[in-house]
Amino acid sequence: EAWDAALSEARRGGHGRELRALGPLVDPRAALARPQPTPGAYRCRTIKLGSQDGRGLPYVAYGWFRCRVELTPGGDLILEKTTGSQRQSGNLYPDAPRRQVFLGAVAWGDREGRATYRRDPQRDQAGVFERVGANRYRLVLPWPQQESKLDILELRR
Repeated sequence: EAWDAALSEARRGGHGRELRALGPLVDPRAALARPQPTPGAYRCRTIKLGSQDGRGLPYVAYGWFRCRVELTPGGDLILEKTTGSQRQSGNLYPDAPRRQVFLGAVAWGDREGRATYRRDPQRDQAGVFERVGANRYRLVLPWPQQESKLDILELRR
Protein backbone atom coordinates (compact mmCIF):
# COMPACT_ATOMS: atom_id res chain seq x y z
CA GLU A 1 0.00 0.00 0.00
CA ALA A 2 2.83 2.43 0.86
CA TRP A 3 4.58 1.68 -2.46
CA ASP A 4 1.42 2.33 -4.49
CA ALA A 5 0.47 5.53 -2.68
CA ALA A 6 4.01 6.96 -2.70
CA LEU A 7 4.74 6.18 -6.36
CA SER A 8 1.34 7.52 -7.48
CA GLU A 9 1.86 10.78 -5.62
CA ALA A 10 5.39 11.22 -7.01
CA ARG A 11 4.15 10.62 -10.58
CA ARG A 12 1.23 13.03 -10.12
CA GLY A 13 3.78 15.56 -8.87
CA GLY A 14 5.62 15.41 -12.21
CA HIS A 15 8.53 13.17 -11.16
CA GLY A 16 8.05 10.35 -13.68
CA ARG A 17 11.41 10.99 -15.34
CA GLU A 18 13.29 10.88 -12.03
CA LEU A 19 11.52 7.65 -11.06
CA ARG A 20 12.36 6.00 -14.39
CA ALA A 21 16.01 7.03 -13.98
CA LEU A 22 16.14 5.19 -10.65
CA GLY A 23 15.22 1.94 -12.43
CA PRO A 24 14.90 -1.11 -10.19
CA LEU A 25 15.44 0.95 -7.05
CA VAL A 26 11.79 2.09 -7.17
CA ASP A 27 10.29 -1.09 -8.62
CA PRO A 28 8.56 -2.97 -5.77
CA ARG A 29 9.12 -6.28 -7.60
CA ALA A 30 12.86 -5.82 -8.34
CA ALA A 31 14.29 -7.82 -5.41
CA LEU A 32 16.96 -10.36 -6.39
CA ALA A 33 18.13 -13.51 -4.65
CA ARG A 34 20.94 -13.36 -2.06
CA PRO A 35 19.93 -10.14 -0.28
CA GLN A 36 22.64 -10.32 2.40
CA PRO A 37 25.18 -7.53 1.86
CA THR A 38 28.91 -8.03 2.26
CA PRO A 39 30.22 -6.30 5.38
CA GLY A 40 32.12 -3.09 4.71
CA ALA A 41 31.71 0.53 3.61
CA TYR A 42 28.97 1.70 1.24
CA ARG A 43 27.79 4.94 -0.33
CA CYS A 44 24.15 5.53 0.50
CA ARG A 45 21.40 8.03 -0.20
CA THR A 46 17.78 8.44 0.76
CA ILE A 47 14.87 8.78 -1.65
CA LYS A 48 11.63 10.00 -0.08
CA LEU A 49 8.40 9.29 -1.96
CA GLY A 50 4.99 10.79 -1.23
CA SER A 51 4.21 13.12 1.64
CA GLN A 52 2.45 12.25 4.85
CA ASP A 53 0.03 15.14 4.74
CA GLY A 54 -0.32 15.54 0.97
CA ARG A 55 1.12 19.07 1.16
CA GLY A 56 4.83 18.23 1.33
CA LEU A 57 7.16 17.36 -1.50
CA PRO A 58 6.13 14.16 -3.34
CA TYR A 59 9.73 13.32 -4.31
CA VAL A 60 13.07 14.12 -2.71
CA ALA A 61 16.42 12.52 -3.60
CA TYR A 62 19.27 13.36 -1.25
CA GLY A 63 22.95 13.26 -2.07
CA TRP A 64 25.33 10.50 -1.15
CA PHE A 65 26.39 9.80 2.43
CA ARG A 66 28.28 6.98 4.13
CA CYS A 67 26.87 3.71 5.38
CA ARG A 68 28.44 0.55 6.66
CA VAL A 69 27.45 -3.04 7.18
CA GLU A 70 29.07 -4.86 10.07
CA LEU A 71 29.09 -8.55 10.96
CA THR A 72 29.52 -8.87 14.71
CA PRO A 73 31.49 -11.71 16.32
CA GLY A 74 28.11 -13.09 17.47
CA GLY A 75 26.88 -13.30 13.87
CA ASP A 76 24.56 -10.26 13.85
CA LEU A 77 24.44 -8.20 10.66
CA ILE A 78 24.18 -4.47 11.44
CA LEU A 79 23.38 -1.69 8.95
CA GLU A 80 24.26 1.87 9.90
CA LYS A 81 24.05 5.19 8.05
CA THR A 82 26.98 7.03 9.60
CA THR A 83 26.65 10.54 8.12
CA GLY A 84 23.77 12.93 7.44
CA SER A 85 21.00 14.42 9.55
CA GLN A 86 18.82 11.26 9.52
CA ARG A 87 20.92 8.22 10.39
CA GLN A 88 19.38 4.75 10.53
CA SER A 89 20.96 1.95 12.51
CA GLY A 90 19.69 -1.54 13.10
CA ASN A 91 19.91 -5.26 12.56
CA LEU A 92 19.21 -7.24 9.40
CA TYR A 93 17.46 -10.58 9.89
CA PRO A 94 17.01 -13.38 7.33
CA ASP A 95 13.41 -13.58 6.13
CA ALA A 96 13.06 -14.95 2.60
CA PRO A 97 15.28 -15.80 -0.39
CA ARG A 98 14.87 -12.24 -1.73
CA ARG A 99 14.72 -10.10 1.40
CA GLN A 100 15.87 -9.46 4.91
CA VAL A 101 13.98 -7.64 7.63
CA PHE A 102 15.43 -4.47 9.14
CA LEU A 103 14.60 -3.49 12.73
CA GLY A 104 16.29 -0.31 13.81
CA ALA A 105 15.89 3.32 14.72
CA VAL A 106 16.76 6.72 13.33
CA ALA A 107 18.91 9.40 14.94
CA TRP A 108 18.16 12.99 13.98
CA GLY A 109 20.66 15.84 13.94
CA ASP A 110 24.42 16.03 14.10
CA ARG A 111 24.92 15.88 17.85
CA GLU A 112 22.84 12.82 18.57
CA GLY A 113 24.55 9.43 18.79
CA ARG A 114 23.40 6.11 17.42
CA ALA A 115 19.69 5.36 17.89
CA THR A 116 18.58 2.02 19.31
CA TYR A 117 15.47 0.03 18.40
CA ARG A 118 12.74 -0.09 21.07
CA ARG A 119 14.19 2.78 23.10
CA ASP A 120 11.84 5.42 21.62
CA PRO A 121 8.77 4.41 19.53
CA GLN A 122 9.00 7.71 17.57
CA ARG A 123 12.41 6.64 16.25
CA ASP A 124 11.76 2.95 15.62
CA GLN A 125 11.88 1.74 12.03
CA ALA A 126 10.90 -1.55 10.44
CA GLY A 127 11.59 -2.28 6.81
CA VAL A 128 12.74 -4.67 4.14
CA PHE A 129 16.31 -4.92 2.87
CA GLU A 130 16.77 -6.20 -0.70
CA ARG A 131 19.41 -6.56 -3.39
CA VAL A 132 18.39 -4.83 -6.65
CA GLY A 133 21.61 -5.16 -8.68
CA ALA A 134 25.28 -5.99 -8.56
CA ASN A 135 26.53 -4.33 -5.36
CA ARG A 136 23.29 -2.33 -5.19
CA TYR A 137 20.84 -2.68 -2.31
CA ARG A 138 17.84 -0.88 -0.87
CA LEU A 139 16.30 -0.53 2.54
CA VAL A 140 12.58 0.17 2.11
CA LEU A 141 10.84 1.87 5.04
CA PRO A 142 7.06 2.18 4.59
CA TRP A 143 5.16 4.84 6.54
CA PRO A 144 8.17 6.45 8.27
CA GLN A 145 7.60 8.78 11.24
CA GLN A 146 8.60 11.91 9.28
CA GLU A 147 7.80 13.58 5.99
CA SER A 148 7.11 10.82 3.45
CA LYS A 149 4.98 7.77 2.74
CA LEU A 150 7.98 5.64 1.74
CA ASP A 151 11.70 6.03 2.33
CA ILE A 152 14.26 4.12 0.30
CA LEU A 153 17.85 4.02 1.47
CA GLU A 154 19.98 3.03 -1.54
CA LEU A 155 23.35 1.41 -0.84
CA ARG A 156 26.14 0.98 -3.41
CA ARG A 157 29.67 -0.35 -3.18
